Amino acid sequence: MKLVERYIFLRALKVAAATLAIAVAIAWTTQVLGRINLVTDSGQTALAFLQLATLLLPTMIPVVAPFAVIIGATQALSAMNQDSELSVIAASGAGRMTIIRPIMLLAVLAAVLSFAVDVFVEPAARQRVREIIATSHADLLSTVIQEGSFRRIEDGLYVQVSDRLPDGRLGGIVVADSREKNVDLLFYAKEGDIQRVDGGQILLMRDGEVHRKAPGGDVSVIRFVSYAFDLSGFASKTGEIYFSPKDRSLAYLLDPPPNDRIVQRAPLLYTAEAHRILSEWFYSIVFGLFALAAAGDVRSHREARIHPMIAAVGVALVARWQGYVMTDKVEESAAYIPWVYAMIAGNVLFALYFILTGRAMTPPADWLAKISDSLGRWSGRRPGRMDAAGTVGGRP
Repeated sequence: MKLVERYIFLRALKVAAATLAIAVAIAWTTQVLGRINLVTDSGQTALAFLQLATLLLPTMIPVVAPFAVIIGATQALSAMNQDSELSVIAASGAGRMTIIRPIMLLAVLAAVLSFAVDVFVEPAARQRVREIIATSHADLLSTVIQEGSFRRIEDGLYVQVSDRLPDGRLGGIVVADSREKNVDLLFYAKEGDIQRVDGGQILLMRDGEVHRKAPGGDVSVIRFVSYAFDLSGFASKTGEIYFSPKDRSLAYLLDPPPNDRIVQRAPLLYTAEAHRILSEWFYSIVFGLFALAAAGDVRSHREARIHPMIAAVGVALVARWQGYVMTDKVEESAAYIPWVYAMIAGNVLFALYFILTGRAMTPPADWLAKISDSLGRWSGRRPGRMDAAGTVGGRP
């Protein structure tokens, strides 16, 4: 690599790495805040929360990496054009490949990183996240016996224990159950304990009463000497680890076992996820081409145009939206599979057209005003429309 190419590559790499770090941090923060209750509600430690937060990081990289490439490349090339560095490179007789090679090297490295994370890192991280979530839910006893606060067991079911007695008994038990529609149950018990019966777990409450509010609004109160509240069904349900297609490895997606529940119910979910992985890494290369098409040529400072980053990112968002739409369509029909890659090829040809012809992909700064004026003149000349001079359709 020539000295100039190394300079361009390092300059674009610095901006791309900073963009990737900031974007991943923002996306990671939103994901962590959305899952913080999964740890806190089950009484897990701060170490478990930190582990969960760390495992979420790889899931952000394949989505953010292409945008880091396009922002880093366009920002570096735009700054070099502003400082007349691109003009000096062109005047020295260096070919266009001097600019194209370092940007495409950055794009290829980002594509390799995205593919490696998608294939090797992300499935393992997602599966571990599922295990942590399942463990936190399955740790039901530690949730129930925490003193002095209501704990949500599941939607509509809350348990509170006032005291944990030295002999293992629980004192001051309150259970609020509104899982059945239009029926509210409220259990009070002076004491109780957790017991195992036939391999299951029950909360045996003693000396209490249950308040039942019927759909009509009537409330009935029943006192009981002992009442067994079954916990085994909930514990077995939440302790089971469920893996979605996003949690599976590429090898599993391409050849899932016939007895898999998702294969039996909707086999195209695995097909769509496999083609998402196989196509997603291409977008780093496509976005690198977009950056070259928008900012890879010398532009005059007197020519008022939209900033290349705005134009490139706008086109990139449309291209990424097309990819998401096509992969979602694969879930409905396998006939959409060729279109996933046809969209990528079409975007590559679109970028190459501007690169090879030397045309600027960035429109003039006043292009929106020109379009608005053209539409205004067209609408003002329609037959039957009166203008300010009192003529109709442009005629007196």
